[in-house]
Amino acid sequence: MRLALPGGDGAIRRPLVMGIVNVTPDSFSDGGRHAGVEAAVAHGLSLVAEGADILDVGGESTRPYSVSVSAEEELRRVGEVVRQLAKRAGVPISIDTSKAVVAARAVELGAEIINDVTGLEGDPGMIRVAVESRAGICAMHMQGTPQTMQIDPRYDDVVADIHRYLAQRRDSLLAAGIPLDRICLDPGIGFGKTHAHNLELMARAGEFLDLGVPILVGHSRKGFIGKSLEQALGRPATLEERDGGTAGSSCGLATAGIQILRVHAVGLVRSALELYCATVAGGGRRA
Repeated sequence: MRLALPGGDGAIRRPLVMGIVNVTPDSFSDGGRHAGVEAAVAHGLSLVAEGADILDVGGESTRPYSVSVSAEEELRRVGEVVRQLAKRAGVPISIDTSKAVVAARAVELGAEIINDVTGLEGDPGMIRVAVESRAGICAMHMQGTPQTMQIDPRYDDVVADIHRYLAQRRDSLLAAGIPLDRICLDPGIGFGKTHAHNLELMARAGEFLDLGVPILVGHSRKGFIGKSLEQALGRPATLEERDGGTAGSSCGLATAGIQILRVHAVGLVRSALELYCATVAGGGRRA
C-alpha cells in the first residue's frame, strides 16, 4: 500500500484518523472489552462509521511493563478479526505487531499496513516480510522494550535524537528495497519517554516532517494527557476527559502538519478535526 504525501498548497489538511482495535485482554485503555472476535469486528465497524480512515488491529499489549505473548496466541486473537474487517470495513487494515509471522499472515488475510513499535528491528524476519508483502510500513521509535522503556528514559535532545533514529530507519528500509511511498514513521509518544519528553515531542512534532514521509502520532489517552489534565483540574482526569485532551491536541498536530493520528475515540477526534480545519484553520482539506 502506498503512503505517499499529499501535494503541498499551504492549506492545513485534516490528518487521516487511524482507529484502534485492541484485541487484547489487558489493554491499558479499554480493559479488554473488545478481546473477542465478534466484539472486535463490531468495534472496528463502529469506528469506520464514526469516520476512521484506517483501522489498526493489535493482539499484544505494548503498555509499560506488559508481558509478551507467543506468535500463535497473537495470531489466534487477530487473524479472524483482520480477515473480517478487510472484507467488511471498506478502509485499509493495519496490523500492529512486531512479529514477522503475524505480519505475514495478517497481510495474507487482507491487512495492507504493518505497524511495528520496534521500528522493524525486533524480529530479524520483519524486513523480508515488509519487502515481499508490498504492504505500507510504519516504523516507530521506542527506547528499550515495553518491559524496560519507562525505567529512567534519557535523551540529549529528545526531538533531535528521535529524528536521527527515524532518519536511520527510513534509510535502512529504503536500502532493503522498500519504496519511500510505502514508509511512515512514528516518534513513539509514551514509548520510553518521560512526561516532559512527550510534551516536547508534541510541541515540536512538525520538525519530523522533513523526513519526507508521512508522520504518524499515537498520543491517544496516554499518560502525559492524564497528567497534564490532572495538573490543570486538581484531580485525576476521567477517560472522557482524556479523550477530550486527545481531540484538542489532535488539532495542534493538524496545525503542525502531521498526516496520521492513531486514536481510540474516532468520532470525537474526527469531528474536532473537521470543524477545526473548516473554521479555525481556514478550510483544510483531507490528506
